[in-house]
Amino acid sequence: MRVLVVTNITPDERVPGRGSFVRDQVEGLRAVGVDAELLSFPVGKRHYAPAVRRIRRRLRAERFDLVHAHYGLAGWCARLAGARPLVVTFHGTDVRHPIVGRLSQRLAKRVDLVAGASLALFGPEGGRPGLPREPGVDAVLPCGADLDRFVPTPRPAARRALGLDPDGRYLLFPAAPARPEKRHDRAVELARAAGAELIALGSAASERMPDWVNAANAVLITSDNEGFGLAAVEALACDVPVLSTPVGIAAPLLAGVAGCLVAPYEAESWAALARRHLDDDDPRVMGRTRATWFSARAMAERVAVAYRALLEEPAHGAGHLS
Repeated sequence: MRVLVVTNITPDERVPGRGSFVRDQVEGLRAVGVDAELLSFPVGKRHYAPAVRRIRRRLRAERFDLVHAHYGLAGWCARLAGARPLVVTFHGTDVRHPIVGRLSQRLAKRVDLVAGASLALFGPEGGRPGLPREPGVDAVLPCGADLDRFVPTPRPAARRALGLDPDGRYLLFPAAPARPEKRHDRAVELARAAGAELIALGSAASERMPDWVNAANAVLITSDNEGFGLAAVEALACDVPVLSTPVGIAAPLLAGVAGCLVAPYEAESWAALARRHLDDDDPRVMGRTRATWFSARAMAERVAVAYRALLEEPAHGAGHLS
């Protein structure tokens, strides 16, 4: 099976870690026997028309069994280039954004398989609508975490590698503070209440992320909505505690993991748990086994199943994978 993967979730100098999960999925697909080629183009509206031309040229020059686009606007580029069959994975902002979300709603009616990075994207969250559901033509296809990179390492070693105070009290906010839905303001309030230093990572290189996670006493997901919640999976893979609002996959991922929290944001109760982890020399949770549910390899296998179903039954889509 030969697949062209198209995305504009592409790294650049300003955000070197952007889209690492798409590249991880491509590698995972190759590992499970899918001949996957990646066509990536930069973010920004001036790049859409050139991307349509690039995709069209590639489809005319080579044969692919299907095209898989990541993010709604990349999906529109593939659709306008004539890609068929076309799978589009929506990742969050492309669904919840007040303008781009409407474009994604329209696109969802024009592709062969509508995929959400989590089931949460098919329903409202944070006051924003979700994707339409049509059994037989939709699926839940996350990207997953690279568990070969995200492994528990000693906190002192991680802090030395990053030049951090070995005795520091650190809470990690693994998102860009400028993105309003991530609610950096909540993380700031929580860190102040817990007597901690807040580390915000809007532009960290992907290869350094395991060090940042292992260096933190806990990871904070304070968002109003999440398409998936990869940062929480990566933290659990390192056995690092996670405090999260009930967004994306947080509820099933964190439920029953002692030392983690999934609940609506409330500064006092969140700070009480955060202080416990901050007072511990090297707080850890038993999270890695849970993280394997959402490994990049496991999720790639799931995507390959959806591909096969779509190609075997083109009139009925990939079935209902949720």
